[in-house]
Amino acid sequence: MTKQLIVRGAPQEYELKTKAWESLPSHLERRKIKNVLIIHGKDSWEAVKPHFPKLAISQNFHYYGGQCTDKAAEYFASLCINEKFDGIIAVGGGKVADLAKFTAYKAHLPIIILPTLAATCAAYTPLSVIYDETDVMIRYDIFPKATDLVLIDPEILLHSPKELMVAGIGDTLAKWYEASAIISQLDILPIEVQVAEFTAKKCRDILLQESTSALEAMENKKINQSFIDVVETNILLAGMVGGFGDEYGRTAGAHSIHDAMTVLPDSHKQLHGNKVAYGILVQLMIEKKLPEIEALLPFYHQLHLPTNLKDLQLQLTESDYQAVAERACAPEETIHLMKEPITPALIIEKMKELEKFTTN
Repeated sequence: MTKQLIVRGAPQEYELKTKAWESLPSHLERRKIKNVLIIHGKDSWEAVKPHFPKLAISQNFHYYGGQCTDKAAEYFASLCINEKFDGIIAVGGGKVADLAKFTAYKAHLPIIILPTLAATCAAYTPLSVIYDETDVMIRYDIFPKATDLVLIDPEILLHSPKELMVAGIGDTLAKWYEASAIISQLDILPIEVQVAEFTAKKCRDILLQESTSALEAMENKKINQSFIDVVETNILLAGMVGGFGDEYGRTAGAHSIHDAMTVLPDSHKQLHGNKVAYGILVQLMIEKKLPEIEALLPFYHQLHLPTNLKDLQLQLTESDYQAVAERACAPEETIHLMKEPITPALIIEKMKELEKFTTN
């Protein structure tokens, strides 16, 4: 018997088209937004600033600070109240979107997201991943209200760093492996869960078939259909998996491994999606699915996704292994949604087996 699900299927409005950002003034006018806080990244903002439309309303630009923390959200929410902002616009990647959504929830304001990357589904989903001041992931919060508007200009994403797109592919690939690990345990699949399963499988199929062509589009700076498909897979389809499946479509082993890796300071230089991609292989080791790992390895090698700790430029001591394994097994971690009983000893064993399997 499945638990009661809450469907959070999509933002209120979502649009992908060339020069999509140019329609921002009319969207603000329709929403009667006249005084906005614009939260943005650093490098990404410098790259996309020329594309940000001129707005004939009051606007206040702020660098987000580099992390999505409780403290940062409190700061920006207070700013919204003091400056009487009536809307928030996020321009950037996943952490910018997460902080802006978190702030909008606290300040009870509409939130509009203009992604500069296709590295996560953060622009699509009504949740934020919260970190502490030392970059350790502490939780994710789900909000009772969808993002008001997502405007995606594929031309802008085409010129984003290719390694971030690859990390997004690694992150999104996990949707299938994590959702299927949970959904496969159900005797009856409600329609919502069927939608989550369908979109999760679609994520895997599109990425395995079209990622190479999409990355070639980025190298050639020329949009093709594969590029559009992979962008929408990383943002829209990935968001739909958890949006419809709720806890049956969110995360399982791969993301718990990612979360656990954040306790290692040396892991912070690695992109989120790369650590998740590694987590997929650890999860498959736990599930004893060696043929699936073998089938994935050529794809990983082609895209330069990490297949082991060496690829992540990490050397773990025994105490590091123990710290990661214990964090991955924390009671609130979604690794416990898997069928297998999970212990720190099992995680350490499987991480070490993966090293041998992929370095021989």
